[in-house]
Formats: sequence, C-alpha cells, structure tokens
Amino acid sequence: MQHSADGRPDGTATVRIPQPGFLASVFRDLGVDGAPEPEAVTGRAPVGAAGDGPSVPGPAGPVDEGGFGAAGTARTAADHAETDPADRAAPADRADRAEQPEADRDGGGPGGTGSGPVDPEEAVAAHARAAALTHHRTVTVQTEHDRLADLLRRAALPVSAMDFESQLRHYEPRPYPADGLGAGTADGAEPRWADFAPAEPAVTGPGSGPSSRLLDSGYQRELAQARLTHQRALREWRTRRAEAGSPAADESRRVHEAAEEARARAVREYNESLEECRRAYRLAEPAAVESLMERALAAAETATQDLPAPCRAVFRPLTRTAVLDLDLPPLDLVPSLAGYRLAPDGDIVPVPRPPADRATDYLRLVARLALRALQAADAVDTDEILAGVVLNGWLREPGTAEPLCLVSVDADRDALARTRLLPPETPYEERDDEGVYADAEQDEALVRLRQLGAAVTPDPYDRSGVQPAAQAGAAVPAATDLSANEFVQLVRDLLTRGGLAEWSVRLRGPAGLVATGEGAPGSALPGRWVVWASRGTEPVPAEQIATLADAVQEESAERGLRLTTGRFTDEALDLTAEESHRHIHLIDGDGVRELARTHLGLPLAADR
Repeated sequence: MQHSADGRPDGTATVRIPQPGFLASVFRDLGVDGAPEPEAVTGRAPVGAAGDGPSVPGPAGPVDEGGFGAAGTARTAADHAETDPADRAAPADRADRAEQPEADRDGGGPGGTGSGPVDPEEAVAAHARAAALTHHRTVTVQTEHDRLADLLRRAALPVSAMDFESQLRHYEPRPYPADGLGAGTADGAEPRWADFAPAEPAVTGPGSGPSSRLLDSGYQRELAQARLTHQRALREWRTRRAEAGSPAADESRRVHEAAEEARARAVREYNESLEECRRAYRLAEPAAVESLMERALAAAETATQDLPAPCRAVFRPLTRTAVLDLDLPPLDLVPSLAGYRLAPDGDIVPVPRPPADRATDYLRLVARLALRALQAADAVDTDEILAGVVLNGWLREPGTAEPLCLVSVDADRDALARTRLLPPETPYEERDDEGVYADAEQDEALVRLRQLGAAVTPDPYDRSGVQPAAQAGAAVPAATDLSANEFVQLVRDLLTRGGLAEWSVRLRGPAGLVATGEGAPGSALPGRWVVWASRGTEPVPAEQIATLADAVQEESAERGLRLTTGRFTDEALDLTAEESHRHIHLIDGDGVRELARTHLGLPLAADR
C-alpha cells in the first residue's frame, strides 16, 4: 500500500510481477488476445525507476496471494469488451477523478484551478497574514490620527509675549577663572585642613572613642575624600601663587577683560537699537510695526515647527491696521481613512471617513492657527498702536495659479479685547453622543472665531473659498481695498479730527455705516450730526439724500453728512441746493482723499 506525504494511504497497491510471461499466461487463460497496455493493467502511467513495478488501484477487500484483490480480478473479458473505447484509453483518469473531492473535480478548490486540495494549515496561515497586514495598515492610519490630535493640542498652547520688554538683553560679567578660589580660600590664604576635615561621628555610648572611628567605614571614606580635596586645593593655590605676576597670566587676564568688554558693548548696542525700533513703532512706522509683528508670529510657531504655517504682516498706517496673510497646511494633513477591515473573501478593504468629519477636523486646525496668530499680534501691541487686525487664511496648492482664501477675520481692537483668543485647553475631544455637525458648531475655537465675525469656508475639500476682508498687497490702498472695520476707522478718524466727538456707530456693514456724533461749539462740525458713509463706485441717488434727511429729523439732530468714496448724481446735488435740504452736507471721493491728506497726513489712492 502506498502512502501520501501526510502518512495516509492513497488507495493504490503496488504489485511485484515475477516475470513478464506470467501475465501473458493469465490473460490467455481468461480468453483475452494480446498483452494489455501498462496503463490498462496498472491504472496509472509508469513511474519509471522510482518504484519496483507498476501500481494498480487498491482493492476493496483483502489481497490474495497473487497480489490481486477479489474485486481487482472480477473483471471478465466480456466486461472489458463492453467498456467504451474512451474509457479503456484513460482508466487512470477515472480512478484519479474518483479519488478527488467534488469541489476539486469541479475546479472549485482554492485558486479556482482544480489542481488539487489545499492544505488547511496553509489557508489558515494565509488568513493570519492578511489579518496581520490589515492590523498594520490600521495602526498606520491611527498614527496619523494621533499626530493630528497632537498638532491640535500644540496649536492651542499659549503664545509667549514678544514685546520690547521681553526682547531686552542683560549683561552679567563673568569672573576671571584665576580669581575663583577654592573652599576656605575666600581671603586668598592658604587652604587649611580644618576647612576640609569631615565631622567626627557622634558619641553613641560609653564605649565609643577615638578607636571606634577607625572601625567606621563611612567616616574613613569621607576622610579620604576630604584629604584628596584639600591636596587639590592646596596644589591649585600654590600654582596660582607661583603664576601671579607672570607675563602669561597678565596677558590671559587682559584677553578675558577685553572679551567681557566686547560682550557688554554688544548687549548695550542691541538694547539701543531695540529702543530705536520702539520709538519708530510708537510713531507707527510701517517697517518697525511689521518687524515686531513678524517676530511675534514666528515665535508663536515654535510649538508646531513640524507644521509649516508661516504668517506675514503688512501694516497700513492710514487705518492703523495690520493685515496678516496666514498660509494654511495642506488638505491631506487630515487622514481620509478610519482604518482597514478584512473582507470575508480575504481582501483588505479601506474604511473611508465621512467627509463631514474630515472637513471638521481641518477647520478645527485652521481655527486654532488663526486664533494663535491673532493672539500673537494682540499680545505684542502693548503700546496700542493697532486699531484692528485683518487675517486671511490662504490655501496654496501646487499646480494652482491663485491661492484660495478659506478663512477671513476683520476684528478691531475692542473685539480682540472682548474675545479670549487663547484656544481651548482640550482642543481634541471625541463625542460619541453627538453628531459631527454638532461637534463642528460647538467646537470652541470655531465659536470664538465666529464671534469675531469671521468668514469660514463651509467645506475646504470642495474648494469653497470666502471673500477676503482686505488685501495686503497695496501699501497705499484705495477706499474699496479697505476692510469694513478699516473704513469705519477711517471715517471716524477723519470726522473726529474735524471736531466731531462722542462718536457712536448705529449701523455698520461691508458697504458702510450710519453713526451719530456731537461737535463742540466753535469747531468745524458744531452741533449734533447724523453721518451716513459708504464706499463704492455707483453714484449716490437723490432718494438716499431724502432718507438721510428723515434720519436727521428722527434723531433730533441738527445736520446730516452723506459721505461716499464715489460721486453723487445731479439730482442729489440739486436736492441739497433746496432750502429744505441745506442742512445735508455732501463729501465725495475727492473730498475724502483731501480730508485724509489734510487731517491724517496720509494719502488715499483713488478707486480704480
């Protein structure tokens, strides 16, 4: 009986043929003409030199002395003659197919080749390898999530103030090394052993005395260490005494004093230059303000140096506003997958995150970076030079010509003072009991950003941008290039310089404002006024003049002022010439630019 590789019989028997003539005599007795083919007898192709002889299918019953089972010799000549020729030609195929499992005969085995049964241990090993690979890929995705959480945490760290006081340097002189005497030599005298000897052990009993100290190992170690220290100090003292007054020692001292003088001079010159920058900053010179702003913004990035998010500053002295351009991190920083899973068929399938979750995480990071930049700009302005800050967050992608603005903030000083700009202490929290949209609306950093009137993209991955509040390109901007807060600040500065005090804004928007003011008697603008200021290129019609006249009457004011950066229609000019509307005064774009040059000493570019 033959056995397979795993030790089980394969259903075939090997028969020793004594001599070729024996089979011929047996078939002659059965009435069969001619010798059969080896395949017909053995049921398999010849194996060659690998075995002792041909093999036949194993018998169903016991094997007789001749090597044939009862079922193996039951086929008669008539049975052989009635068999189909095709079956006679390939009896080995019938035997092999009879031994194969049904799934393998149909080609349904593993791999779909029908080549033979698959080892169960190999199938288990393949499944284990696929599961391990799935786990490895999921751990890699989880590492990306952990990095994002760490970035959110570090982006919420407090920003160190970078004002002028914190940048001052202080000089502390370093003593000459030879002047540093050892212990017990503060007066320059020879080191004494009494200053180095350790304290003797305390008397613990009547038997303790000088001889007991010899048996105290701890005291003996301290004593040996003290002797070494005393000898070292004594040797150094003698060396300094021998070198005192030598030319080499004098030269070394002169070199040390020259180096200390150079250090003191460098610190003094740096502090003087810093004080000069501070004077320029107080005068609102753009270069000084921008230099201080960018130092503060660069210092704020130290907590997330592995996240490139540079921020540039442009100062507009016309409105005393800093315009910050913040480069936002790439969109692929936020993981797009939640992990991987193993499918029933053995495939490794990625598990994508919901698009809303990914957009929320990116906006969380953007909100913290924006709040950090605003806090750095506000903390450094200790002299209150800034009247407001405009921040634009730009997404700059490779291959795109123009950057995309995803967030824009236009905040004045009062709004910055009212809002706690420091991001939350626990910026990254998972809430299983709330939906993703509730998380986005309740995220503290985004809430604080919206309290400042920020415009935030609804979906950064859809490339939905927002309109920037102001552009930082032009150093001398036109009125239409100003933000809403800048325009309000410009109108307020112009009119307060003209004598209109007690300024109170009633309505404001992107296009302009409505405010009231009280001018002192004898000033250029005496009495109570209602001011309507707007910017734009469209001419102001006569209907708006009539509306302003009604507002003056409702506010119990004496005069009204209609200010525009554009021009007025002829009908509006004719209406103000009438007796009923002579208390309404008009200022067009040319008048605004002239007032800016006269009262503020700064030019205002003409609208394009």
